[in-house]
Amino acid sequence: PAQSGSNRILKLMNRTYTREWYMDRITSIRTILGTGCGISHDMIAGFCTENETDHQDTLSLMDQVVYDFGYMFTYSERPGTPAEKKYQDDIEESIKQRRLSEIIAKQRLHSGIKNNLLVGTTQQVLVEGDSKKSDLHHYGKCDSGKVVVFKKVKEQKGEYVNVKITHCTTGTLIGELES
Repeated sequence: PAQSGSNRILKLMNRTYTREWYMDRITSIRTILGTGCGISHDMIAGFCTENETDHQDTLSLMDQVVYDFGYMFTYSERPGTPAEKKYQDDIEESIKQRRLSEIIAKQRLHSGIKNNLLVGTTQQVLVEGDSKKSDLHHYGKCDSGKVVVFKKVKEQKGEYVNVKITHCTTGTLIGELES
């Protein structure tokens, strides 16, 4: 996970990589696996001493990678961690929340772009269970880790099925079983 786009913040987080090293890994993944692989992230907004430049570095990293989906949080101290021992949690909660909102908005935009690229394609989906919104539908995940929802026929949990993607939201692919 990237966690931040700022080399300064990555160093404070005790990460052993830089933004440049990370981007080299992303380039290698896409060279080897192609554009069909899904890349996700974990991003933390408001780590100790994070300033607006650091935050903008995170947003620009997101623009550079264009992630398929992500897990986004505000920083909170965890007892006993090196960060809790070494740094003061000095970012106001309102600033953390604003930055998190900007990260989430950018990810929604990118997820929409990535999901729209799959409309009209057929995806192999591992059936995981009933959809959260309707027991008339199943959900599962395709090879890139994206959630796919489709109308139930006779498929079972744990089975692979082919689903033609007909439309999407920023978080979900929606389709129909192919026979």
